[in-house]
Amino acid sequence: MSKQAMSQDKLQESVPLTMKDDSYLLEVNNLKMYFAITRGIMARLGGYTKAADDVNFFIRKGETLGLVGESGCGKTTVGRCIARAYEPTAGEILYRRADDTIVDLARLEGQILRQYRKDIRMIFQDPYSSLNPRMTVFEIVSEALKVNHMGTQSEMEDRVAYLLKRVGLRPEYMQRYPHAFSGGERQRVGVARALVTNPSLIICDEAVSALDVSIRAQILNLLEELQSDFDLTYLFISHDLSVIRHICDRVVVMYVGKIVEVASGLDLYMDPKHPYTEALMSAVPISNPRLRNKESRIRLSGEIADPSNPPSGCYFHPRCQYAKDICSQEAPPLRELPGNRFVACHFAEELDLRGATME
Repeated sequence: MSKQAMSQDKLQESVPLTMKDDSYLLEVNNLKMYFAITRGIMARLGGYTKAADDVNFFIRKGETLGLVGESGCGKTTVGRCIARAYEPTAGEILYRRADDTIVDLARLEGQILRQYRKDIRMIFQDPYSSLNPRMTVFEIVSEALKVNHMGTQSEMEDRVAYLLKRVGLRPEYMQRYPHAFSGGERQRVGVARALVTNPSLIICDEAVSALDVSIRAQILNLLEELQSDFDLTYLFISHDLSVIRHICDRVVVMYVGKIVEVASGLDLYMDPKHPYTEALMSAVPISNPRLRNKESRIRLSGEIADPSNPPSGCYFHPRCQYAKDICSQEAPPLRELPGNRFVACHFAEELDLRGATME
């Protein structure tokens, strides 16, 4: 182990960390992820894109937390910071280990960080680009086992065969290459890859958005079965509000790198407290033709704010029909409301917002 890794380990041990609740598996505090903008041939610093700006939320053990918002709002960036594909600019990512001790993933490096990559895994969006076409299914799924020296060749083969069967594929498929599979089958391989190290938390980054509707339902049902059988916790990132409603216990809504609302799935859909959430709910597709066109869709004016040059005050105020002077002057904090929900709006208690039409 390097001196840097040893000092990092001692730092973790010398500063005991705590979470606000014993039921939390993960707690994100004041997470920031800024990307530098460079200009000219000398690559001079021209500012920062604030992909995640002061993000706070928690995930309870065994639940499915949804993370939603428009494209570019920063939800994938947050997921990759938690998986430590990115090194956060600032903030804490507190994770509860199996022995009930807590570590800050944002401060870990090198070999110490590697052991936590076994506990937190990802399922990616595109089943075509996320699988190496030059590797067999066995090599793809077992790669994490090899890197972490988890078992002999025979043990790895048994583990891969078991997981392929568990996700709905035949064990003999492990010697085939990705081109031999359909999109849904490839995503099942991706699910098996995520499960291979027996993780606690799986980050599903738009895991079903690239699939056909019928296949999408099958993968969602599979994820729910696996959650029960393997005692998994999910962070489910998606722009599809119908999928979020189906699978998530609680939902976090993001806008331009900031969290604007957190609530249980039913509360969020029936009684939104933030104007941006209300606009999202009006866009939820309605499958029952008798209920269509009864409520007009809310069409936001203007364009989504630029994360490299956001507006003053509340980032949403230029597009908000309820905005007042204070909204352009003061950024509303994410505060707790009755019912264990959180909202970043100055007038959350006063507004009577419309929820989604429920079939």
